Amino acid sequence: MDDLDRQIGHALQLDGRAAFSRIAEVLGVSDQTIARRWAKLRSSRSMRVLGLTEPTVLGETVWLVRVSTTPDAAVPLAEALARRTDTSWVGLLGGGTEVSAVCRSGADWARDGGEAVLLRELPRTPRVLSVNAYCQLHQFFGGAEGLVLKTGMLSPEQVAQLAPPPPRPPDEPVRLIADDDKLLARLAQDGRAAVPDLAAATGWSASTVRRRMAELRSSGALYFDVDYGAHVFGLGARAAVWLSVPPAQLHATGQAVAAHPDVAFAAATSGPANLFLAVVCRDTAALYAYVTGPLAQLPGVRDFETYPMVRTLKGPGPFLPGPVLPGSR
Repeated sequence: MDDLDRQIGHALQLDGRAAFSRIAEVLGVSDQTIARRWAKLRSSRSMRVLGLTEPTVLGETVWLVRVSTTPDAAVPLAEALARRTDTSWVGLLGGGTEVSAVCRSGADWARDGGEAVLLRELPRTPRVLSVNAYCQLHQFFGGAEGLVLKTGMLSPEQVAQLAPPPPRPPDEPVRLIADDDKLLARLAQDGRAAVPDLAAATGWSASTVRRRMAELRSSGALYFDVDYGAHVFGLGARAAVWLSVPPAQLHATGQAVAAHPDVAFAAATSGPANLFLAVVCRDTAALYAYVTGPLAQLPGVRDFETYPMVRTLKGPGPFLPGPVLPGSR
């Protein structure tokens, strides 16, 4: 890995479907160099682009779930949750006896079985000791705003050249149309899948694919995220941090932590600990420096708990990583 690889990651976090020729022009290298580097990054599973949907724009609800289990049950449970398409960011916390996951539910949540993860199946699962589900009330950082954007690999001028126009979410939730699920499923596996590949997956013409992607992106329903290995940016320590903040100071505190370079995700949630952070640092020493430094110095934080992530079974998106698929660019 070198800085050019990381610059490509930064560029693709800004616009996951940016043409290699455009990235090459901004970075001052050849198209062939970008294409060759990207092919190596993908084939080595160091980096991939995912096309994901924004739950708030679709009228969905996000739940942060913590499940305490006996030691022998944690891994099988985490693996089962990771296989579900309504979960993301499934991992093992602390000593490996607590499973964390992010789950989504829409208007048909109870009817289509998504409810089972939170309210029906988990409490009755053998060797599950407790289940806590926290509703995400407001997101301060995350989604299309990936941690890559905080690396500074691109200059402000380069960012301005590569960043697309910001989406304009509508007043009402976006309603998906027939075969959108086929398009979104393919993009969730490979956000840079070529248009002919997407046309084959949906049965649409290439022009229809381009038009529908543009509609979904402009509304904010579809965004692109870069999923990468920890080695790419030298970040080896992940932790879930729960803070208790007085309601009057919650928004200001959430905005403050969202600007911290170690925070990959920040959201206000229901529950006694009402501010959740996903923190990513170089190592445990850097994690200690963060929680005893910038985090501890925040005014209004009454209490916080830190749980190291000992294993991540699933990252962003609904699907587990599969083989590198043809048809990507």
